[in-house]
Amino acid sequence: MVDVGQQAPDFTLPAHDGQNITLSQYRGDKSVVLSFHIFSFTGG
Repeated sequence: MVDVGQQAPDFTLPAHDGQNITLSQYRGDKSVVLSFHIFSFTGG
């Protein structure tokens, strides 16, 4: 669990174009907003 203000652990996910994106690519360079949409685009 991550507390408010704590750095998120590094992770890698596929982007919309199939490339892998790693959180640490942006650390210290850009702001990152994580948004989770449960059941979005699933029809459920």
